[in-house]
Amino acid sequence: MNPTNVTSPRHHVEQLPAISLAELNDAASLQTRVDRKYIVEQDQLDAMVSGLGHRLAALVIDDRRAARYESVYFDTPDLASYCAAARRRRLRFKVRTRTYLDSATTMLEVKTKGARKVTVKARQRHSFEERTSLGPDARCFVDEQIERPGLAATLLPTLTTTYRRTTLVDLDDVARLTIDANLVCRDFRGASTGIGGLYVVETKSAGTASAADRWLWEHGIRTTKISKYGTGMAALHPSLPSNKWHRTRAKYFL
Repeated sequence: MNPTNVTSPRHHVEQLPAISLAELNDAASLQTRVDRKYIVEQDQLDAMVSGLGHRLAALVIDDRRAARYESVYFDTPDLASYCAAARRRRLRFKVRTRTYLDSATTMLEVKTKGARKVTVKARQRHSFEERTSLGPDARCFVDEQIERPGLAATLLPTLTTTYRRTTLVDLDDVARLTIDANLVCRDFRGASTGIGGLYVVETKSAGTASAADRWLWEHGIRTTKISKYGTGMAALHPSLPSNKWHRTRAKYFL
């Protein structure tokens, strides 16, 4: 039913007004936010963008409305980050380098989650050539954000994900929407998995449901428990605890 690969969403997205990165950050930077994720098909995506098009703008960088992303995730030898998420620990963290492949720009990102399911993300510049490793400055930054001195020295690259992302902003609200196509997850043994011809849609808002969330719910599309790192690791390593993502892994991951 779904092709192996999909192109970045175009039909309706290309008709949206353009917004620059600086304008997007002014409108909805949302470093502290609530994220909701969905897996949708092409026709569902087109209908949503069409229905909300009067209030959306598309991020455009160097005349491109879709950007190639690569993320390298780091974890402890006993997978403390993965297990905290899989076991629904209230306090947890995620460390990754995120590379914008079109510009060869890399950022180190640390995401923490605490009370009320609020995600806080901190980031700093990182070397493109060293995106699969953490040097002294990077380890210091990680330890400061997680507040666990010495933890960063134990982190190893565990999983790499690649995809093409389109970013939309809701001009009538403090909310963003990302659309990821062609998601592929690879571990450092060389094994890979992905979700074929589907899109991962993620809404990012200050707390209350966004217009995109409400549109999806009204059309029978519910949130999906998916973490690119968590679900990718679970799909590639079936022996890991994965009840949280079992249904998503079984239904979508190839």
